[in-house]
Amino acid sequence: MSVRRILVTSALPYANGHIHIGHLVEYIQTDIWVRFQKLRGHNCRFFCADDTHGTAITNRARLENRSEEAVIADMREAHIQDFAGFQINFDNYGSTNSEQNRETCHDVWHALRSKGFVVEREVTQLYDPEAKQFLADRFVKGTCPKCKSPNQYGDSCDKCGSTYSATEVIDPVSTLSGAKPEIRSASHLFVQIERLHEFLEDWTQNGNHLQTEVANYLKGHFLGEPLRDWDISRPKPYFGFEIPDSPANCWYVWFDAPIGYIASTREWCARNGEDWTDWWRNPESEVHHFIGKDITYFHTLFWPAMLKVAELNLPTKVHIHGFLNVGNEKMSKTKGTFIRACDYLKFLDPAALRYYFASKQGPRLDDLDLNFDEFVAKVNSDLVGKFVNLPSRTARFIEQVGLSATYPDDGGLFAQAAKDGASIAEFYENCDYSNAMRLIMENADRANKFVEDHAPWSLKKDPTKAGELQDVCTIALNLFRQLATYLAPVLPKLAEQAGRLLNQPILHWDDAQTPLVGRPVNKFEHLMQRVDPKQIAALVEASKEAATPSSDDSTGGAMQADGPEALQAEPLVAECSIDDFAKVDLRVARVLAAEGVEKSDKLVKLTVTLGGDSQRTIFAGIKTAYDPATLVGRLVIVVANLAPRKMRFGTSEGMVVAAGPGEKDIFVLSPDSGAVPGQRVH
Repeated sequence: MSVRRILVTSALPYANGHIHIGHLVEYIQTDIWVRFQKLRGHNCRFFCADDTHGTAITNRARLENRSEEAVIADMREAHIQDFAGFQINFDNYGSTNSEQNRETCHDVWHALRSKGFVVEREVTQLYDPEAKQFLADRFVKGTCPKCKSPNQYGDSCDKCGSTYSATEVIDPVSTLSGAKPEIRSASHLFVQIERLHEFLEDWTQNGNHLQTEVANYLKGHFLGEPLRDWDISRPKPYFGFEIPDSPANCWYVWFDAPIGYIASTREWCARNGEDWTDWWRNPESEVHHFIGKDITYFHTLFWPAMLKVAELNLPTKVHIHGFLNVGNEKMSKTKGTFIRACDYLKFLDPAALRYYFASKQGPRLDDLDLNFDEFVAKVNSDLVGKFVNLPSRTARFIEQVGLSATYPDDGGLFAQAAKDGASIAEFYENCDYSNAMRLIMENADRANKFVEDHAPWSLKKDPTKAGELQDVCTIALNLFRQLATYLAPVLPKLAEQAGRLLNQPILHWDDAQTPLVGRPVNKFEHLMQRVDPKQIAALVEASKEAATPSSDDSTGGAMQADGPEALQAEPLVAECSIDDFAKVDLRVARVLAAEGVEKSDKLVKLTVTLGGDSQRTIFAGIKTAYDPATLVGRLVIVVANLAPRKMRFGTSEGMVVAAGPGEKDIFVLSPDSGAVPGQRVH
């Protein structure tokens, strides 16, 4: 096997807040993949940095009455500490506010400018006449133009999830001074990525750079029409790097943030005597990005375009994952399910969360759900009851004599696990961690059955069976070491403890192919405790915040004054009998895949499951209101007994239930938490 040179990044955490368990889905996923590649012997490096620029940082600095630099310095240290607590091991962790990043931004900008990709035009913006500056979206608050919720920021609504321009906000107010903003014009710089349309279409659709559903989403949602120019500048004052040939402007945070990947690489290379271009301009080097589905556009269209123009390595693969829910609901501060990493570490072992996430993660964009009951059961059963159980029931019996001189006959158990190593490695490579954990635990089950059948605790009582006892324990501990090797990317600390127990550190994936014999066994030390549900309850309680009108919960607060407009627009239809209504079979369904229909402005193609193998294809006219990627994993209500309807795009096998007058005002209905696919709506 040839040694690969692999550069890996996770999305840069923003420096205006702490790391929480939703963030950890990505960083744990990436760390597992990096540790696996290193265990295979590849030259793999993991680079990341704090994303430090933009108006949110300035907002926080103003609130805390200190400088932006002080805010980002403190948050960087907090982030580093949280990552270390979860055993996430970066080769370099930098900052987008570094000189290396400024220099790299200049290089990329020069390439864009010199090749004619930058144009300048006037942009209409809100302006604060008292603060005497143009207002970034986050410095504007007002009423959402879509759902009419008050006190929303100028770029998106926390209530309905809509995005919009700050100039669309109803009754806008500047958060800087409280003044009513004026509409003025300012000169902005734009990058024309439409000139690279053909290249981007080829790169996204070929070469396996993206998951299939992502490639289809981009083709249906963006690449079917001209790509819009991207506004890459913001007028001063703005916390960011000044644009050298446009000193009245700074680069928008999304310009310098991904360039931070390169700057972090340069920092590491300078420290280790390497040339950064060997990683970013060598065609034999691989570049792998791990990101959430909410930033797909930036990493699959604009970022490859920037790299192409700057003649830098394009991503070999962009690995995109879904979001984290807790109990099938959005994380909530008032319910205590919005859990900071540092708070988790006060109550629970990080290995438990690393394993639980791994057991749930596949190669698709499905959202991951943290169910606390399942979390307790899975960790206690798999890690304590199966994995740690092997040495805890055998190691102490042979501390004095060590492992047998030759490996005993185990009925093919070690050989089977060694053979499974190839499949487990393939699962890891493809980010199919759930199947890797499944196969590892199948081997753990066989190993535990062997121990149970041979009962070393009974053999210990008979001095004439000392040799048999040693052989049984030798087999059990070698099977444990195999499992520890396969789990090392997920459970690095436990793998280190396994190495200490058996006087042989786990250094390579192939360690699982050859048994250890004739070696001393150290005194067994406790490896992991069972998770107590009381620890979960204490963590949730500690994470709760008092409910406020601006909390993340969708319920609570004052009752809205609902007007008559909607009913007047669509009057009630003629009444029907209960028998008539019973003919309509409404069912809960989960969206497995969603993609925009090519050559259609309204249709989204949904693949939904009603549970088990029952799947349907449904075409829904919701494209104007929903990004298809945000629907994947969501529970919806469908009319399940609607006669199939043939359309020119395919056959629709049902209907998704939604409210609203149409166009962008469409609201897909969802059941409350606890509902499962297949349940009937009564």
